[in-house]
Amino acid sequence: MSKQENKLTFSRRNFLKTSALAGGGIIIGFNLFTACKDNVKPSVDFEKLNFNDFNAFIKISNEGYVTIYSPNPEIGQGVKTTMPMIIAEELDIEWDKVHVVQAPLDTKNYSRQLAGGSQSIRFGWDALRQTGATTKQMLINAAAAKWGVDASSCKASKGVITNQNGETLGYGDVVNEAAVLEVPENVKLKDPSEYSIIGKDAKNVDLAKIVTGKPLFGIDYKEEGMLYATVLRPPAFGQILESFDAEEAKKINGVVNVMTIGEKARKFLDAGKFNWTFKLTRTDKVVVLATTTWAAIKGKNAIKAVWKSDSTLEDTDLHDAKLTELLDGKKFNVRREDGNVNKAFADADKIIERTYHSPFLPHNCMEPMNFYANVTPDKVHLVGPVQTPEFAATAVSEMLDRDLDQIHIEMTRMGGGFGRRLYGDFVYEAVEISNKIAKPVKLVTTREDDINCGIYRPAIKYRIAASLKDGKITGYHLKEAAINGNMFGLIPHFFPAGCIPNYKVSTANYRSNISTGAWRAPYTNFLAYAEQSFFDELADELGQDAVQLRLDLLENVKGTTDEKIQYSGKRMQDVIKLAAEKGEWGKNREGVFKGFSAYYSHNTHVAEVAEVQLVDGTPKITKVVAAVDCGIVVNPTGAINQVQGGVLDGIGHAMYGDLNFENGKPSVQNFDSYRLIRMNETPKVEVHFVKNDLSPTGLGEPGLPPAGGAVANAIFKALNKRLYSQPFIESMNKDVEKILG
Repeated sequence: MSKQENKLTFSRRNFLKTSALAGGGIIIGFNLFTACKDNVKPSVDFEKLNFNDFNAFIKISNEGYVTIYSPNPEIGQGVKTTMPMIIAEELDIEWDKVHVVQAPLDTKNYSRQLAGGSQSIRFGWDALRQTGATTKQMLINAAAAKWGVDASSCKASKGVITNQNGETLGYGDVVNEAAVLEVPENVKLKDPSEYSIIGKDAKNVDLAKIVTGKPLFGIDYKEEGMLYATVLRPPAFGQILESFDAEEAKKINGVVNVMTIGEKARKFLDAGKFNWTFKLTRTDKVVVLATTTWAAIKGKNAIKAVWKSDSTLEDTDLHDAKLTELLDGKKFNVRREDGNVNKAFADADKIIERTYHSPFLPHNCMEPMNFYANVTPDKVHLVGPVQTPEFAATAVSEMLDRDLDQIHIEMTRMGGGFGRRLYGDFVYEAVEISNKIAKPVKLVTTREDDINCGIYRPAIKYRIAASLKDGKITGYHLKEAAINGNMFGLIPHFFPAGCIPNYKVSTANYRSNISTGAWRAPYTNFLAYAEQSFFDELADELGQDAVQLRLDLLENVKGTTDEKIQYSGKRMQDVIKLAAEKGEWGKNREGVFKGFSAYYSHNTHVAEVAEVQLVDGTPKITKVVAAVDCGIVVNPTGAINQVQGGVLDGIGHAMYGDLNFENGKPSVQNFDSYRLIRMNETPKVEVHFVKNDLSPTGLGEPGLPPAGGAVANAIFKALNKRLYSQPFIESMNKDVEKILG
């Protein structure tokens, strides 16, 4: 679709308006996503219109100010700022006249009200623009009727409508008249050259509240009369509760009750429902209820519990050995196979094979898991930070055998998600507690709970083999062995699919009782490092420049008709060239060692050049240059922050992130033993965007995957040592006691 075309069908049923607001004004309800349900019917009684009855809303006051209700969960990726910017652009209102409010869950009118996969802006782009443009046209039509002129002779800009005679009216002057007009079905969208908000820096709409400590996050939420709850969970995976003694806990000032939960959650596990979410609910857990969080935590620590091994559960240790056993075995599922890999290997001049290993990783959200629940006969009121509110509402309705209409979820801002808050175990615990005591409850977990009883990035091993013939890569076989498997199935069609004639991807998994799930840029967060390190070795073996090798391979996929291949050969080449240019690839400076990496994930192409210098013989990462093609950049400041954060997160976890299990118990307990990147170890991250008019794609995750590969390749240049496992610090030569600083 060209940038001028607008083929989006905009149903009038998806665009609601009314003037019957207190103090006047107009409210517009709209579908944010093309995937929204199209059978939403407007309310008949506008006087009793409830804002929560719609997908999302534009509210315009008589003074010309606009309130935009944003329905998507905000986990720090910036959608609460960026989505309203898109609406405001087409509405043609000054950004400083826009107020943004978080909307609650509305399962009737949304089909994708979640935060995950860096997809919010991509899915919402067309409908958001259409909403703003349609609202503007309604206001223009109202002004034209007031003047008695043709609407085509009028135009709007910055909240002011002007006719051919130079007369002007503000949006607030015609808002009530606009409310009684027909909704236009075909409106013109702006050309990108006309944008005045999109592409300009905008500060986070919650910034002032964040820096002044205003209540925004789930951990801040309070209700009069609520109790605070903490949960004593098994100290190790594979254990169940046998008995407990709560006498000492009950003596603590503020503790009001001690009980167990687990029955309702176990019902769904036994029924085969929501297994991936209720993985943490296999056993009864002890709950301490108190008048303060601190009293509840003290009470939990005073509980004397006896845990026993559950013989029905899978093995929780020996993961490294199990993964190696899988790679050496024959039980693989073929995800993609092009050509004849076996023949290519048989005819090869040489075969290169390498194995890469990653550990489990926790999510490390700054805000521990928490949620508020108040289960009453008429309503289940839930408030807190969750990435999948609709799924949570559905699970709660089944869990309590309640109508979905009775489940009301309000979303708070989240202090980090990274995939952890996709899983609503903390929601269901809060619900079960409130349901059992018939009182409002605020569940709060500790940092140790988050790290020791959470959901982890799965441990994975990749074995990659390539055949070389006459100076070319003729065959490629990627084998993945993962704990609990690859749930996404996207990897086979990423780079280098389509670039190598004989190409095969095979996967195998080991089922473990350790809870695993999505972790920022799922699976690609490690695969990108493995493959990009491997391609550097191939370039060395072939005597080719690492950047040129990738550019040459991508020539083979340009113009492909294979619809399964998700990346663009040309767009990938463009980011590679931009990163090489801005990172001065090929221009050597004394004492500076450079590594290159490029990857596609979440519909976005990214290439990175990492610079490493030796300080007293130790590699120190000093700079990373990132080139990104995410289509139109809506908010440059927010976009740069997302890429920088992803790069630093990728570097930190590749260098230091490590968590393993012994007898089902995690090897670390808190940040004092879990190694994160430190301030003095963070390099400068320079971000450049490929400029085009293509629809925007995600940014919350794509900056992370290439980072590990770029750093590993730079360290090889510095130390002549290839890194085959993470964390890198443990893979270094024993003579190098530390890396980075």
